[in-house]
Amino acid sequence: MVAASTATVLVVSGCGGGGPQSGGDEKFTDGAIVLGVLNDQSGVYSELSGRNSVTAVELAVADFTAKYGDQAVTTDITVQTADHQNKPDVANSKAQEMYDRQGVDLILDVPTSSAALRVADVAKEKQKLYFNIGAATTDLTGKSCNKYTFHYAYDTYMLANGTGRTTTEQIGRNWYILYPNYAFGQDMEKSFSTAIADAGGQVVGKDGAPFPNTSGDFSTYLLKAPTLDPKPDVLGTMQAGAELVNVVKQYNEFKLRDKGVGLAVGLMFITDIHSLTPAALAGTTYTDAWYWNFDEQNREFADRFQQETGTRPSFAHAANYSAATQYLEAVQAAGTDDADTIVEELEGKEINDVFLRNGKIRAEDHRVVHDAYLAQVKPQSEVTEPWDYVRILETIPAGEAFRAPSPDCSL
Repeated sequence: MVAASTATVLVVSGCGGGGPQSGGDEKFTDGAIVLGVLNDQSGVYSELSGRNSVTAVELAVADFTAKYGDQAVTTDITVQTADHQNKPDVANSKAQEMYDRQGVDLILDVPTSSAALRVADVAKEKQKLYFNIGAATTDLTGKSCNKYTFHYAYDTYMLANGTGRTTTEQIGRNWYILYPNYAFGQDMEKSFSTAIADAGGQVVGKDGAPFPNTSGDFSTYLLKAPTLDPKPDVLGTMQAGAELVNVVKQYNEFKLRDKGVGLAVGLMFITDIHSLTPAALAGTTYTDAWYWNFDEQNREFADRFQQETGTRPSFAHAANYSAATQYLEAVQAAGTDDADTIVEELEGKEINDVFLRNGKIRAEDHRVVHDAYLAQVKPQSEVTEPWDYVRILETIPAGEAFRAPSPDCSL
């Protein structure tokens, strides 16, 4: 029985690669392509990413299969998934399990910067590919960069360069920054402080809140803001997901806007606005990596996504779809899933797709640059359909949206 079962597995795994470019299944690990989605599926970032990012990757696989049919380099493409619970040690063990035991060729997503950095270390050790979508730390293309890691969607520099600069110039010079006290929040605080200073502003106070904040209580920090001297014009919150929702609710509850303290959001997803309602955030300006109703191409993808999930996609969902698509296209072009060959195929590639506008994968540091957007939440009275909560004020060109390659990065 054991011999028969083993033979069956070998026959099944050898069935892929019917396309003329495959050159034989020996060019593919186990004769197949396995994509892994590693993210938060139960915690504060589960709405902005979570299971719906898995669906986005599955849509990419379906579209690739439909495009190439029996001309695809392999028809055996599967998606594995795991919940890292926003814990670096869990992310580390799950990544090793994906690469070693599940045969994953590419890990995608991985929100939470501390977890993302651990996965980058595993990718380097295993010499396996990793496209980070959900984390923002610039260390992924700085001191922690490596040959097998690509930073795809956004980072703290992009967010600060848009929101920090614009808010300082247009709303107020004095800031109080509240950030989650782990790698992402610490990087956000540094990036925003630099952008604020460059725009002629100053940070009059800053505090790191515990992460995750299991109590959901940010009152100590929020009540502190209007008592500072000088009083801040702007409260800059660097929380994300469910924690951002709690901060904004309490900001409104304590009527800080009426006390002369405006609100700037470092990182916001469409799912956050949906949870809070536009009324709670009306007029808030922030930097977005992608918006579902920006144009017809985005809306077409968003309609398909909503049919599958019941929600509109966040930029993380769209970026996961794009990243999976570009990986599969690289494999198709190269005729192999060999990691080193795919790195060569991707480096320097210029891309325009549903997520990446004027996109390019920089060879120097594997930062994927693309247009970004300065967005503003509409007042409730201007919302004409569910989920259409934002107006795009400005397109930030790809060459300006992201920082230059860091001297700390050596691939």
